[in-house]
Amino acid sequence: MKWLEISVQADGEAAEAVCELFNRYGQGGAVIEEMLAPDDEASTYLPQPLVQVKTFLPLKDDFETQRQRLEEGLWHLGQLYPIPPPQVRELADEDWAEAWRRCHGLQRVGERTVIVPTWQEYSPREGEIVLRLDPGMAFGTGSHPTTRMCLVALERVVASGARVLDVGTGSGILAIAAAKLGASEVLALDIDPVAVRVAQENVHLNEVGSIVTVRQGSPETWNLKPKAWDLIVINILAQAIMDLAESLAPCLAPHGTLVASGILDLHEAAVAARLEAVGLRLIDRLQEKDWVTLVGMRG
Repeated sequence: MKWLEISVQADGEAAEAVCELFNRYGQGGAVIEEMLAPDDEASTYLPQPLVQVKTFLPLKDDFETQRQRLEEGLWHLGQLYPIPPPQVRELADEDWAEAWRRCHGLQRVGERTVIVPTWQEYSPREGEIVLRLDPGMAFGTGSHPTTRMCLVALERVVASGARVLDVGTGSGILAIAAAKLGASEVLALDIDPVAVRVAQENVHLNEVGSIVTVRQGSPETWNLKPKAWDLIVINILAQAIMDLAESLAPCLAPHGTLVASGILDLHEAAVAARLEAVGLRLIDRLQEKDWVTLVGMRG
């Protein structure tokens, strides 16, 4: 079977929007690759603001329908963001498999976390936690700055025996990481049924099913108890974080922690003000490119 590789160069919020589109209609979801430019003075390569977002389509019976949906989606996104026309190339089956695996190699994040694709063998070093992940169709595989920063933050704040709520779990990567870092109970929520299915598969793959529960719905759907969670992690978009802040803050235990990510730096001040308005004290901040993660504590 042959495949089409479809790639788009974008930055910031545009890249996030393209990812969501590719996750919905592409085979195996979206792949994000950093673009590098030479640094002549240091003889190295420096990350650029643009990233390359890729997906793949198999050339089979419903190919034209899927391609049309992608093209229509990109056209609509192009009315909102400066997105160039996609680049398209045809791949043979073995070339697609190699390209897919190359895009999803082993990743080290923070001081302890190693993300390992399901097809790769890896023996962890002392103190490391290994997240085995099938990228599937849900966003959040460690390749995006917001996910990486959340993993770094989790390394800093997850305490042994913590009760953790993961809002917008996507692939389940943050819920799985929390469990492997010592949490005793994790509830992972997502409104997307595809994300829920993929997250459940990844939880099983990582053997943390006794700790992590994945459910479809929002915090409002589940009518969460007040003061029930030691840590809440929410990696979505700035407006959604601000919308949910008032309902999430009371769910934190005294001195509980909220990790909020998916925030473009131009929205940081508004999100920070909203978190402080609902009683959270900002205790940490991470930034990668134009993405920001904020960490707040209740009380």
